[in-house]
Amino acid sequence: MKVSLFVVGKKAPDWIQTGIEHYQKQLPSSINFRLVGIEAQNRKLKDIQQIKNTEGKLLIDACSGSNIVIAFDEKGSQQSTKDLAKHLNSWQHNGDNVALLIGGADGLSDECKSNASNIWSLSKLTLPHLMARLLVVEQLYRANSLLTNHPYHRE
Repeated sequence: MKVSLFVVGKKAPDWIQTGIEHYQKQLPSSINFRLVGIEAQNRKLKDIQQIKNTEGKLLIDACSGSNIVIAFDEKGSQQSTKDLAKHLNSWQHNGDNVALLIGGADGLSDECKSNASNIWSLSKLTLPHLMARLLVVEQLYRANSLLTNHPYHRE
């Protein structure tokens, strides 16, 4: 199984990067996690929709080898940590190649959302896309801790 988090933008503040690395190190090698940043488009003198479309095409191209694509959008369906653990267990069992997509400052293009297997929301709140990266990696770790009976997750 491979889980790849594809994000728009390559640079994250140190505190975000430190958090991502913290959880990424704790993920088992069987998850084969990687974070892939694609170049954010220059927002000067460009139409926002055009920028989203260009970034969307880059994301779609980057995740072309994945058989499951999950797009994160505030209007997507809510998943609990237990739901994510069930998905993670299934992905591991099936040897899936999973792509998780987080858009840039203006979100994901409609094409990204329509090409996705599912659209999930991390929260009904609008989250900064950089913070969403950290939350996704933490939730993968938390879901794995449920599957392995690790005491990290508490209810």
